[in-house]
Amino acid sequence: MHCIKQIADDLIWVGANDRRLALFEGVYSVPEGVSYNSFLLLDEKTVLFDTVDKSVQGRFLENVTKGLGGRPLDYLVLHHIEPDHSAAIRAVLAQYPEVTLVVSGMSEKLIIQFYSFGSDVRTMIVKENDTLRTGVHNLRFMMAPMVHWPEVMVTYIAESRTLFSADAFGGFGSLDGAIFADEVDFNRDYLDKARRYYTNIVGKYGPQVQTLLQKASGLDIDMICPLHGFVWRRDLHEILDPYVLWSSYEPEERGVMIAYASVYGNTENAAEILSSRLRDRGIKTVMFDVSVTSASEIVAAAFKWSHLVFASTTYNTGIFVTMEALICDLVAHNIQNRTVALIENGSWVPASGELMRKKLGQCENMRFVGELSLKSSMNQDKLEEINALADVLADTFLAGKIKSELTVSSANQDGYICQICGYVYEGGNLPDDFTCPICKHSAVDFEKIS
Repeated sequence: MHCIKQIADDLIWVGANDRRLALFEGVYSVPEGVSYNSFLLLDEKTVLFDTVDKSVQGRFLENVTKGLGGRPLDYLVLHHIEPDHSAAIRAVLAQYPEVTLVVSGMSEKLIIQFYSFGSDVRTMIVKENDTLRTGVHNLRFMMAPMVHWPEVMVTYIAESRTLFSADAFGGFGSLDGAIFADEVDFNRDYLDKARRYYTNIVGKYGPQVQTLLQKASGLDIDMICPLHGFVWRRDLHEILDPYVLWSSYEPEERGVMIAYASVYGNTENAAEILSSRLRDRGIKTVMFDVSVTSASEIVAAAFKWSHLVFASTTYNTGIFVTMEALICDLVAHNIQNRTVALIENGSWVPASGELMRKKLGQCENMRFVGELSLKSSMNQDKLEEINALADVLADTFLAGKIKSELTVSSANQDGYICQICGYVYEGGNLPDDFTCPICKHSAVDFEKIS
């Protein structure tokens, strides 16, 4: 039986929820499930925005059929070709063979790669600021490369002031009857899910998200319809402001996140004493055992907090395995602009501290302020060193302040922009042998920013 939700007079949610999914993308735990959002516009022409994952395809097709009420489907706009949003394309084409697919140029290539479509499928290729008149509404398409795949685009409808934002502004968690963010206490119950979704799915591509935010800032938006999570129709700042911070790698809160890896409890003890001493100094702390807590939770916390402490035993002359995986994950997600302290432990040759420093040193603007080295367990001398480390960290809170004003980097900066993924090369002339660090395309695919 169908389950549809009216979003506006002529817009219907026809997506579906999956509460049985254990791991999103095979990596991220989703104990409260995930929603796959799809929207149906009923104008003189009908438009379906995206499809769903194959796990909920049956319910989705029932919803589309009910929403159309016997009308034909004219257009299927595909913002993002990742299979959790495109897996039902074949089923839609089978049911509505006259439909026209509306996609970006790169989307067309990915659809063929995933689904081996033939030339008999009706396709409309759109570029930046192309439009499609459906009757009352005029759909405007804007490219959003690397948010978080290179083919991504978004759609804006000026008549209803609605932005269909693809994977931007979404979140983990199923929609349990509520479809709008203002129907729940979002900041209390769902901001953590949105942060974990952003940091792990999109977090690497902060500059590309900033570009999308810059485009959105020039639009009159009353409603945001993402591919996962709630629809936004009020208090848009509650999702836009965090995106500005996350995409610029600025922390949300002043405090210390402590992640530790401990075999026999001694490294954990040092981390806990440090946390206690910081609390004595009036500083907020949160602690994570990296062998128990999933990396996605700690990555999200690292994006939230201003100061990071990593405490690891030395294991096989290296960093403990779960800590090494976490740090590699943080580097891959482009964490930056943090104050960092390290604690290492080793019974004969403590080595994890220097190795953690080298890995985290690959990130931009990581300020290392202290390092404590243990041999096997805590003693009185080390307790004094922990007190000193707590003092050093506390001093940094007095010396600096988190940015209080939200800013989006200007789209009018000097440089060159990659036409494939949106990466911006800042500065003077682009070298002829330059390779894009994101999509690996050459200098010929860059265009000078005017």
